[in-house]
Amino acid sequence: MYEAAGGSAGLLQLAHAWHRRVMADEIVSHAFSHGFHPQHSDRLAAYWAEALGGPVAYSGTYGDETSVVRMHSGNGPHEEMDRRAIACFDQALEDVGLSASEPVRQVLHDYFAWVTTTTLSRYHESACAVPEGLSIPRWSWDGPAVVSIPR
Repeated sequence: MYEAAGGSAGLLQLAHAWHRRVMADEIVSHAFSHGFHPQHSDRLAAYWAEALGGPVAYSGTYGDETSVVRMHSGNGPHEEMDRRAIACFDQALEDVGLSASEPVRQVLHDYFAWVTTTTLSRYHESACAVPEGLSIPRWSWDGPAVVSIPR
């Protein structure tokens, strides 16, 4: 998936396009009203890269899944914001030139929709409920990937 999505450069372009879209959306931009890290798009691209089978740059540099989920937790349910964030992602896919006929586009949509509505919204009541030691979930052409952990 990582290579099909354009590798690090392609995912960075997609992250920038998505960020521009959400900042222009009156509902989704509310999530950024408290501010955001100056390298938000770089971090987001690194997170997506790791989730899609690329280098472990996000967890090796910025944090684990626990830190990501905590950033997105404790804000109550926000289904409309999630739907609009997904719509912004679909528009960003167009912005970077991925046509609807390309199989990678549907897989990227499915990944983003899944991570937005499951892992990132699971602890909407409290960030304190997020367990320690979560790993970034991996995504494959067939959906969530089972990652075996060596013993």
